[in-house]
Amino acid sequence: MAHPTRRPTDAAHSLESSYDPPASLLNQPWIDPHTHAQTLSWRDREQYALAGCHAMVLVASGYHWTPYKPVAAENIQYLWDDVINRQRAIEREHCFDTGLAVGIHTGVRIDDADELLDRLREYCRLDSVVAVGETGITPTQHVERWPLEGQRDVVREQFAIAAENDCPVILHTPAASSTTSELYRDGVGIPGFERNDELTQEPVLDGDNPALQALEENIALAREIGFDERQLIASHADANNAELLLEATDCLLSFTLGYPWLTGVTAETVAKFVHEYGPERIMIETDAANVLDTDVLAIKRSIVECYRLGLSVEEIEQIVYENPQTALSIGK
Repeated sequence: MAHPTRRPTDAAHSLESSYDPPASLLNQPWIDPHTHAQTLSWRDREQYALAGCHAMVLVASGYHWTPYKPVAAENIQYLWDDVINRQRAIEREHCFDTGLAVGIHTGVRIDDADELLDRLREYCRLDSVVAVGETGITPTQHVERWPLEGQRDVVREQFAIAAENDCPVILHTPAASSTTSELYRDGVGIPGFERNDELTQEPVLDGDNPALQALEENIALAREIGFDERQLIASHADANNAELLLEATDCLLSFTLGYPWLTGVTAETVAKFVHEYGPERIMIETDAANVLDTDVLAIKRSIVECYRLGLSVEEIEQIVYENPQTALSIGK
């Protein structure tokens, strides 16, 4: 009998394929260099662990979780203390390593920011703190505008504090603007993002490409105080800023894959830049947070997808494990 099955199947007509994915990809440990997992559910953090997350950085600078607006220095310090208080329990329950990032996000103006900067110096001396951030010039604020010069002062000083403590900085690089469909009712905002868009203020940067303009401002501030760009992690890298970062700076790039519905950044974006520039300065992150429709398994999914897109096992290991481990001194 020519075919053991009743009739020929696909297998009888298929050509031999060279695609033979290694099973080792399923066991590849990975590190998330930017997440707000302390704001997620217990089950979300368990998903990280079950998917092979070896370590993560818990970023505690988001203004979304402060209970009052305008935001006071004590509200931000509460966020820092909250994640410090919860760190050990999170590690114990989920068996992954964590490092903390504390900083001043300029997404909303903060009263008494100078007072907060003085406190930041003390926090940076804690063993649990592995980075300053996320921080950086933001084109538009929530609730209350923060004039550009005031933002510059706060960001510049955070670079200085990080340099004093030989600490990397997680830089919030604004994504290229996303617009809500004109068909939505007024006040709907961006579906998937629990933010009150009607409270968004007039921009302090209003050029043709404010996201890129903000990045250029940040790079200039880092260079002004002599901050080592090899310790600058440009979070939320995307097609709008990656070329500038890779060609004109020595920064590390971290592509946010946790919510492609908003940013348009996918594993294909990552693979494209690794193919062109190599894996040495590229990482990926989820930026998972409870105010967004985010995918906590985004890095795990991208491991296999990046292989499909032509990256080698060695390149994948470098971008998901080796680079964040070295840059942030976690997961060792």
